Amino acid sequence: MPGRPWTRHYDPGVPATLTYPDVTLHAFLDDAVESYPNSTATIFFNAKRTYRSISDDAWRFANGLKRLGVKKGDRVGVMLPNTPQFVIAFYGALRAGAIVVPCNPLYTIPELRHQLQDSGAETLVVLSRLYPVAKAAREGTNVKHVIVTNIKEEMPPLLRTLFTVAKEKKDGHRQHFENDPGAVAFRELLKAPATPFDAGVKKDDIAVLQYTGGTTGVSKGAMLSHRALVANTLQSRAWHVNTTDGEGIAMGIMPLFHVYGLTVVMGQAIQSASAMLLEPQFELERVLKDMQKYKPRTFPGAPRIYNAIINSPLATKYDLKGVEACLSGSAPLMVETHKKFTELTGAKLVEGYGLTEAAPVTHVNPLYGQGKQKIGTIGIPYPDTESKLVDIETGDREVPQGEPGELILRGPQLMDGYWNRPDETAIALRNGWLYTGDIATVDADGYYSIVDRKKEMIIVSGFNVYPREVEEALATHPAVMDSAAIGKPHPIKGEEVKAFVVLKPGQTATAEELIAHTRTQLAPFKVPHEIEFRQALPKTLIGKTLRRQLADEDKKKRESEKVATPA
Repeated sequence: MPGRPWTRHYDPGVPATLTYPDVTLHAFLDDAVESYPNSTATIFFNAKRTYRSISDDAWRFANGLKRLGVKKGDRVGVMLPNTPQFVIAFYGALRAGAIVVPCNPLYTIPELRHQLQDSGAETLVVLSRLYPVAKAAREGTNVKHVIVTNIKEEMPPLLRTLFTVAKEKKDGHRQHFENDPGAVAFRELLKAPATPFDAGVKKDDIAVLQYTGGTTGVSKGAMLSHRALVANTLQSRAWHVNTTDGEGIAMGIMPLFHVYGLTVVMGQAIQSASAMLLEPQFELERVLKDMQKYKPRTFPGAPRIYNAIINSPLATKYDLKGVEACLSGSAPLMVETHKKFTELTGAKLVEGYGLTEAAPVTHVNPLYGQGKQKIGTIGIPYPDTESKLVDIETGDREVPQGEPGELILRGPQLMDGYWNRPDETAIALRNGWLYTGDIATVDADGYYSIVDRKKEMIIVSGFNVYPREVEEALATHPAVMDSAAIGKPHPIKGEEVKAFVVLKPGQTATAEELIAHTRTQLAPFKVPHEIEFRQALPKTLIGKTLRRQLADEDKKKRESEKVATPA
């Protein structure tokens, strides 16, 4: 839209443009420890660590990596939940000059192996409970070193003792890796000195390979530079006009291995020297207890998290007031969710939009201005972010206001491209614009609404599921001839996976058998929740499965069943 009309709706204090310093992402940690060394950086099971403590361990980790032979440009995989170890490993790797490759702890062996092979990672940091997966997945990859940490290492002493006695062995955290080639304990790396050194990293160097997918279903690494991540961190900070350096707590539920948690939780907290309240997994009662005890000021989340809170009878047993600002992403925010959560907490809850290729946030509703939030929209573009809608067919013609078009973006937070995939990069990045594959509309005020996804990606609880992954897992069952996966609406998760299956002639299999089979191949959020058997699947003339047609048929079926069901 000409003239960027949306800037007039910015909250007071949010600038239309920012100045971006010539620094690396880890420079924010250097600044935090210099200005606020004794401020709390992490809270984990009530154990607090200061910025000085975290920074010193990050330098030790960087020196430990250096001793292992890690040098500038090497890829280091980090397969950890939200823990102080993640923060230490992430910033330690950046300080060592490495490129961080965040890995989902839910990944199965084939999924992790693909990411390690594609990225060329030679080092992997992993939680001890996940060590068996890492050990098997490293076969056939370049991985030389697996750095193993036990979650209890950052627990307070009493809880650590109780965990050792009651849960460590039972839950699979006690793993023996001492005699495995290349395996080393995380704490061994922390025996290195906390001596700073310059690895020669510049702002235009790649900081993170964040894996994502697309219509082809081939998982690929978005190259996020220090420049892009610094920009998006500062854009996010500018939106939170009430943030004061060295104060406040950010709720760390969104996974740090996901680009949303990486930037909006960790990056923004460290830039402002705020504390991160780290939740290694979403256990509702513990989250509610932590909210009551610590009163986090910011709570980045997703509709499934806000829904779980408002729909739990436990929520009324805790005082949840004190949360100030909540940015919701990954799925549409329903009006009822917004209403109930704001009534329960008193927080400002707004919906935003982003994608991995933009590090990730590009749009959000204003936080504080009365009447500036438009429920059902993704809001307005961030400072310095250009946004427009183009025709779906060619991507060259800007469509009139009110007409749906593909959302394309330009700004300082965009990726440099896909790792080793120039052809896919050329499709996504054209003349400086990122083509998102999402179909949107925009109103006269510059507020955008997502109406559909051009891509056929399925988003389950904020995680991307690529139909082809599910279809390939089903194809390994001997009775399956053909299959197609789609996203089916879910009130909390946003979507869940449904698969259509054609069996081979003379073969039999039940839905339960096929679902059980996919559990051995896929992370839990990718496993189909429903399977419908078909005699054939709709195809194009060249044999491409028409997933959109299946989705439309499924939608009509649900609507007819709803009409047929008496109230």
